[in-house]
Amino acid sequence: MEYYFFTEKMSVGYQKHSLIENIEIRLEKGQILTLIGPNGAGKTTVLKSIARQIALTGGVVYLDQHNAANLSGAEFSQKMAVVLTERMHTEMMTCEDVTATGRYPYTGHFGILTEDDRRVVREAMELVHVTDIKDQDFTRVSDGQRQRVMLARAICQEPEIIVLDEPTSFLDVKYKLEFLSVLQQMRKERGLTVIMSLHELELAERVSDKILCINGKYVDRFGSPEEIFEDGYISKLFRISSGSYNEKNGNMELEAVKGNAEVFVIAGGGTGRNVYRRLQRQGIAFDAGILFRNDLDYPVAKALASCCVEAESFEPITDTLLETAKKRVDICRKVICCKESFGTLESANRELLEYAKKENKEIEIILPKRFG
Repeated sequence: MEYYFFTEKMSVGYQKHSLIENIEIRLEKGQILTLIGPNGAGKTTVLKSIARQIALTGGVVYLDQHNAANLSGAEFSQKMAVVLTERMHTEMMTCEDVTATGRYPYTGHFGILTEDDRRVVREAMELVHVTDIKDQDFTRVSDGQRQRVMLARAICQEPEIIVLDEPTSFLDVKYKLEFLSVLQQMRKERGLTVIMSLHELELAERVSDKILCINGKYVDRFGSPEEIFEDGYISKLFRISSGSYNEKNGNMELEAVKGNAEVFVIAGGGTGRNVYRRLQRQGIAFDAGILFRNDLDYPVAKALASCCVEAESFEPITDTLLETAKKRVDICRKVICCKESFGTLESANRELLEYAKKENKEIEIILPKRFG
């Protein structure tokens, strides 16, 4: 297979001292690669080395079958655009002025924009929704607006590949999604290849074709999201020792309350998650069940409950499992029920609630809020 972007034994570092060695990346044209790893692991160093802002300490970066080190500045700028975290010197420049600097690889020594250049600038600003601030001082707009202006600037270069360092850091949820949607749109329509770092693992999993995991001294893994987000791997990569991260659904939970359970929560179908988290915030240890392993409540209960009485998905709840749940109810002073009614497969939980009433447990009914 012929790759559009690839590296051979790339090593990166500073002053000829390698920090991360033998980085092997293979990307087809139009693919999105995301770098993930702990803070200080070297993601920015890798990006700067790819962007020729730091000299490689070893190996080669190939861009469209060419050794990137041999391309002239203008050739490299027409192929690759870079948006890193360093501040530009933009005194007395409007957002449109900053965006227009992306055309400099095409304007020659005098930097005079043609009408075609101005059209490209307009289209880039429209694409990332910053046209309404085009006349504002770049230094006076919000961090999120600056981030989008810098993306517009990169788009103006009409590059074949774009390098982004934490591009969603200062964006709210709306603009995070819009930003990544723009990248996907450009990848689809223009064959744009994207290399970026992200802190938001759930976004990395959804938007990436390939993920590069950096562990501080070496590349730990390189592969598709399905290959990377395996049970337990993210916790290992980020050395999570307090709380938990669930690779299957992207759930990140704080540490479960230690001690004997005071409350038993009967829930299911997503009705119990907020209750579990509220109890955790209040420092109250609790048990949960009976939950099928494919239930929406199950991942949160598994992470936060002292004991989660769990049943095999799509299988009947056995008498033995029901007796186990009753014993957990016995040691709790209170039962919280998040269900208004019980379905056919939830008859065991209905029986469990009746058992709690019979045993004179304090019962609290907490139903999910309905809106509209």
